[in-house]
Amino acid sequence: MFLAVIAFALSSFRHYIMQNHQNLVEDDNEEDDETNNSNLLDKIRSTVTYICTYLWAISFILLIFILYASIRGPFNIINSFNTATMFFNTLTPKFYVALTGTSSLISGLILIFEWWYFKRYGTSFIEQVSINHLTPILNGNETTNSLLSNNESTTLTSSSSSAMNGLNGGNGSNNMNSCGSSNSIDSITPVTGTNECKVWKNPCALFRGAEYQRLIQYNGKEPLTFHDMNLSAQEHQTFFSCDLDEGKPEYEMMQRAWRERAPSTRIQLARDALEKNAEFTPALILLAEEEATTIIEVERLLKQALKCAENAYRKSQQLLEQGHNQEIVHKRNTNILIYVKRRLGMCARKLGKLREATKIFRDLVKEFPMMSVFNIHENLIEVLLALQNYPDVQGVLAKYDDISLPKSATICYTAALLKARAVASTFSPDVASKRGLTAAEMSAVEAIHRAVEFNPHVPKYLLEMKSIILPPEHILKRGDSEAIAYAFFHLSHWRRVEGALNLLHCTWEGTFRMIPYPLEKGHLFHPYPTCTEAADRELLPAFHDVSVFPKKELPFFILFTAGLCSGTAMLALLTHQYPEIAASLARIFLTWFSVPIQYLTDKIESILPSNLFQQLAKF
Repeated sequence: MFLAVIAFALSSFRHYIMQNHQNLVEDDNEEDDETNNSNLLDKIRSTVTYICTYLWAISFILLIFILYASIRGPFNIINSFNTATMFFNTLTPKFYVALTGTSSLISGLILIFEWWYFKRYGTSFIEQVSINHLTPILNGNETTNSLLSNNESTTLTSSSSSAMNGLNGGNGSNNMNSCGSSNSIDSITPVTGTNECKVWKNPCALFRGAEYQRLIQYNGKEPLTFHDMNLSAQEHQTFFSCDLDEGKPEYEMMQRAWRERAPSTRIQLARDALEKNAEFTPALILLAEEEATTIIEVERLLKQALKCAENAYRKSQQLLEQGHNQEIVHKRNTNILIYVKRRLGMCARKLGKLREATKIFRDLVKEFPMMSVFNIHENLIEVLLALQNYPDVQGVLAKYDDISLPKSATICYTAALLKARAVASTFSPDVASKRGLTAAEMSAVEAIHRAVEFNPHVPKYLLEMKSIILPPEHILKRGDSEAIAYAFFHLSHWRRVEGALNLLHCTWEGTFRMIPYPLEKGHLFHPYPTCTEAADRELLPAFHDVSVFPKKELPFFILFTAGLCSGTAMLALLTHQYPEIAASLARIFLTWFSVPIQYLTDKIESILPSNLFQQLAKF
């Protein structure tokens, strides 16, 4: 260990000198025209280069000298080693049993902790401590500077992302104060400060009282996380109210209701707000979402809310030209109207009134054509698939599957489903392997590869290799939450197309051969983001096993502690069962271990005189 520390120190010193030499060369090149002492700098540069070139040789000689001093010099380790060997020879087998058993127990505890930490946080605790605490101490200013540069680049990236979000109608402060822009009602500020991990409102989110609450009553498990519900509360505060509503008692009550965690308190505050204003739409929305226990009751409350929302929308539209304040109120009323109509369309879809739902979603798309970020077209696609109206689905995809628009699992996998529908019924992997793929089959396979590259978590849910849970209220595109939301609503559509799931099963894994390193390079999309696991863990309940892509390999220290634990446990067992044999093996091991040390010591004594230290002391 001591020699390893010395070698590491020398290596670090060499790296430090080489770095200073490189900086000196760069500084010299920059100031060459302004300095008259170029000859002196050349000499210094050549001296540093010479030292760095032969530093390893100097380090090796110094290590040999330290080794000799440790063995035959004032430390006289060889005698201490002989004494220790005699001591170990006198020990009984019980000592070895206790030693190996204790080692196995300690390494087992470390293994359990490392495994728990890796499962919870996705990294090794020992590696994290080494990187975060030991590396800065060993590397000093170099690591500090690199961390500072990384923080600066992260700040610049976050700033540019925030700027882009503001230009695209993100949830900036100005948008919040004006009840949200027309581009941002269903978007949420990125969790990690980057566009890669931007969380979106689930366009097909379930109703809390009529659907999510049923799961709680059935098995007592909470299907929604606090983070997910908190994002919904922030949305409602942002888009269902504005600055001009301050001071109004019904809006003050709703602000408290959205901040409350207990459903009963939120419902009571919504009722109190309705007593203040019988046509208060946000209160009706909250009662429909959380108090109603059936979809029919939800639909009744939402129809009542729709009348109030339409009246408020028409009034604000007539007063739109009277100033900026009226424009703010009109944006708020527009957000409420769109929300109510969409939820009514979802009620019609759940009640089997597919044509009515289709009409509602089509009207929303036509009436608000600039609201593509609302993702209403995903609701329309799902309803059209339920109607098996595949030509209209293809027409919607032709409009929204554009390179300039953000993609989603619904768009990519629906495009793959339509292409698979043309060939899936006659597709056979055995026949295809013999004659090759036709043009239509190749197109379907490429569409599947494109969809899997966008979100690799979906196939396991569609193929029922992983259990589906209730989807969250918010999803992360390309993440496990989006895969759950897509499979929950679209698995029946894939089952309805004969052979589609078989084609998916035979071809989806080929995507990973095309992109062996998805975090570094993409094929049709950007490289897969690295932040999806952390964001999905905040959106999905604790009882769900979050899907991780690409699959992380076990850290080295988990494998090391596992081997150490099992090895020492085996030694303890063998020593307990066969004490004499174990003791003799231990003595043989110590003998073998001392042979190379003794050989090296004899070689050094033949080269260096035994009284070397006495001669050096004279100087």
